[in-house]
Amino acid sequence: MNASVAIQTLPEAANDEELIRIVDQVIDYIKSTGLNYYVGPFETAIEGDYDELMDIVKECQHIAVRAGAPSVAAYIKVSYKPEGDVLTIDKKVTKHHQ
Repeated sequence: MNASVAIQTLPEAANDEELIRIVDQVIDYIKSTGLNYYVGPFETAIEGDYDELMDIVKECQHIAVRAGAPSVAAYIKVSYKPEGDVLTIDKKVTKHHQ
């Protein structure tokens, strides 16, 4: 696993319920990829191959629009290590959730 990303998807929505509905569809898509992920209160972290993750990041915007958002913004963080592995989600957060 040479990369991890954190994505915060911010769809335009009429109210909080609509915003949550759209973001939930984006998270469902992330879950469907089969990659290791972690949903936090502000962003979702995903681990995998860099190119695959970039495709997922792109698709998240399309998912939000197809779910009804007239526009969507996103904040993306990327950790990429072409030779070797990046720190895993488990190594970063498990000790804080026990």
